[in-house]
Amino acid sequence: MRHYRFILRTVTFLIILQGAAMVLFYGWCLQHKCSSVTESNNKVHVLVLTSWRSGSSFLGQVFGQHPSVFYLMEPGWHVWTQLRVGARKTRMAVRDLLRSLFQCDFSVMESYLEQTSHISNLFFWSHSRALCSPPACSLTPRNQISNQTECLKVCGTQGLEGAQDACSTYSHVVLKEVRFFELESLYPLLQDPSLDLRIIHLVRDPRAVVRSRELVFGNFLADNDMVLDKRFVPAKEVDYEIMQKICSSHVRITDRALVNPPPFLEGRYKLVRYEDVVINPLEEINALYEFVGLGMTSTLADWIYRVTHGKSKGSQNEAFQITSRSAADVSQAWRTTLPYNKVKRIQDVCKPAMTLLGYRTVNSEKDQKNLDLDLLVPQEPYQLVTSKNREPQ
Repeated sequence: MRHYRFILRTVTFLIILQGAAMVLFYGWCLQHKCSSVTESNNKVHVLVLTSWRSGSSFLGQVFGQHPSVFYLMEPGWHVWTQLRVGARKTRMAVRDLLRSLFQCDFSVMESYLEQTSHISNLFFWSHSRALCSPPACSLTPRNQISNQTECLKVCGTQGLEGAQDACSTYSHVVLKEVRFFELESLYPLLQDPSLDLRIIHLVRDPRAVVRSRELVFGNFLADNDMVLDKRFVPAKEVDYEIMQKICSSHVRITDRALVNPPPFLEGRYKLVRYEDVVINPLEEINALYEFVGLGMTSTLADWIYRVTHGKSKGSQNEAFQITSRSAADVSQAWRTTLPYNKVKRIQDVCKPAMTLLGYRTVNSEKDQKNLDLDLLVPQEPYQLVTSKNREPQ
């Protein structure tokens, strides 16, 4: 009996010691940002945070075509189309949707889709190579680039449980979203110990954004209404109101992330300009892959080169399509197509953001159309401009 009590006390002591060690380790991890890795089974979660017409369809595909990535394009679209109460009132619902999808829980989609939901009900589902590959669909081997046209023909009838099963087999879950206008809404995700979240903040020259929006203006009428929180705005002022909100959001997000960020954000945010990506695609994309713990493959490198070095300059029919075209030419197209009076108005509306992000303004139509005049500030200095030395917006 005495021997039994000794063993019992010893086991009890070891259990208490183990519990104390776990508490101490958890506390250490909170300080050193490792808790999310240990509790998320080493799955990495990536949010491509951006705005409309900023080159995000291409950047999404850069991740979506990677053999280690499960990718979804703008799942928040489903929330907006169902609730339609304005961007501010829906941001928490979008955030909670992202949390569930990052955890490969697709049951949350039942609130936003038909009862008999298929993969094809997901917004631009065919942009996800993972939904065209096993185990979701047998069409495309994981190490090959998917063909969206073929995927649309073959893979759309699978149920959402197929997407959920597929999601759980990947090391990285990447979601692209255009429906956040501040970083604070995402803090609960960054502090969630079940997530290892990295944020890639993609921005683009607002003058190029406006030019791109004009090509596909009909696609954004409902989104415009949500961005403006259902306010009436004269038609000729809508683009400028939208751009003011987008540009202001880039300023707020960048300031929050780069100027005295909260401890849980350090090392988990990366700002990238679309123009830098199209000028040096392999170098910039390699850096993005490294940031989230992915490696470049020869198949991906070849694909990236092809889609950024084609002869096409884009068209209205390519609103969300990734085709082979000269990405560098596309990024400069606004300079020869937008009237100077519109360019000047955009610059006035977005001046703080342009200063912060490194986009030089033009002071005449002559400067605008002089393509030898470089309007992009070198990459490193622009990150050093803070809210303390900018004019208020």
